[in-house]
Amino acid sequence: MRRVSRLAATVALTTALALTAACGESSTESNNSGENGESGAQGAAIAFDVGGRDDHSFNESAAAGGDRAAEEFGIEIETRTAQNEETDADRVQRLESLAQAGYNPVIGVGYLYGNAIATVAEQYPDTTFGVVDAVAEGDNVYSMVFAEHEASYLAGVAAALKSESGQVGFIGGVQNPLIQKFEAGFVQGVTDTNPDVEVSVEYLYTNDDRGFNDVARAKEKANGMLGRGIDVIYTAAGQSGAGSIEEVASVEGAWAIGVDSDQYQQPGLAEYQDSILTSAVKGVDVAVYDLIQSVQNEEPLTGTHEYNLAENGVSLATSGGFIDDIADQIQAATDGIVSGEIEVAQTP
Repeated sequence: MRRVSRLAATVALTTALALTAACGESSTESNNSGENGESGAQGAAIAFDVGGRDDHSFNESAAAGGDRAAEEFGIEIETRTAQNEETDADRVQRLESLAQAGYNPVIGVGYLYGNAIATVAEQYPDTTFGVVDAVAEGDNVYSMVFAEHEASYLAGVAAALKSESGQVGFIGGVQNPLIQKFEAGFVQGVTDTNPDVEVSVEYLYTNDDRGFNDVARAKEKANGMLGRGIDVIYTAAGQSGAGSIEEVASVEGAWAIGVDSDQYQQPGLAEYQDSILTSAVKGVDVAVYDLIQSVQNEEPLTGTHEYNLAENGVSLATSGGFIDDIADQIQAATDGIVSGEIEVAQTP
């Protein structure tokens, strides 16, 4: 097996250890991208977090990586989706069923799969497992983590430069170490760019995974911020972010900043795209594709890899051209992060 060196990123380890009981009944529906419909032994499996593949965010990005692999290698991609209020046992059962069916690799999307991946990987040593946004132990596990704080810093630079009111906002889905990386980077990017800009930070939930698929609550939070004069809102909350974007689009002159995928390009958000300033993009699609490709090449990736700004593992989207006028400032911040001149905090 080809092993990627393990990183000593404290926040990634913290995220893996900070798993909480969340989510309820699992979906038994599948989405097979292959044409042959034969045994899963010929394909890979992706277990989505709450919100499913059409969350316009990181699940959808993971699905895009699977779709690319399916087309390139002619394989089947089996998918399952988590529901609210699940336990680790629910996730273990889902992953076991996919491994038993012969899918390889089996990928869990979201930090809540960390413990379950470690458990099931030990039971199926001949199968490669992957987990997004968590570090899970196992000789046959590939942990895909991201430098969300770096992309969020760039989003903060853009927010500070584009705000007319001098007030910007951050909405997080769940107040945990992973989402706090987004917050920390964004706030630092704003304050480093213009310390006179006020940043308001709010979370949908303190410790409840519903924060990633509660569109109505995100819409309500955004409404409150807009009512206080905040004119740029960055939401890191999975599917919930669609509610925030919708609300921002209802206010002339206000901007939304997307997350995980380039949300300007998301068909489900097309009617709001003129209000999407930019997006802090995570290359979840690239990571998922990398793992499936490695298994297809019989050189499965294992260990932990951080996809960062230096290798384009995270980025700031330019779709729509709304940040073209501040491209020089964004590039300067990018260069500073990559060179190490700018050290971005990972905790608030």
